[in-house]
Amino acid sequence: MKLCIVCSTGGHLTEVILLAKDYYKKHEHFFVTFKRIDSVELSRKHKVYFVVDPKKNPLSFMHDFLQSFFIFLKEKPDAVISTGAGVALPLLLIAKLMGKKTVYIEPSCNIKLPSATGKIAYKFVDLFLVQWKENLKFYPKAKFKEGIF
Repeated sequence: MKLCIVCSTGGHLTEVILLAKDYYKKHEHFFVTFKRIDSVELSRKHKVYFVVDPKKNPLSFMHDFLQSFFIFLKEKPDAVISTGAGVALPLLLIAKLMGKKTVYIEPSCNIKLPSATGKIAYKFVDLFLVQWKENLKFYPKAKFKEGIF
């Protein structure tokens, strides 16, 4: 199984890296994110594709979508996993449209309010995970998984 792991840098990237041991390390995988110090460091040991950070800008989102589409065609992942944020939506959408499995994990910092990316991804991903029971009021069909990270 080949996995695409897509997320923003910073805390989102830190959380997804913590998933490695228990969830994806044994599978072929690659990362999609934007370029910052932490993602450049990751690229020294892993295959990483850099895309435009959409920053809630429609033109940047379209640029990210096109970049993501070509990465998807080149890599042909079986599933896409994400902890958010906006950079994740294009690849999650593309994967869903191509009939691949999609997994979204609501970031652990979101306890009292749902994330903007989570509110959108919740509508179409195959598996939506939350790490706080409080999140189930926002995402009633989500699966609660304590201690993911």
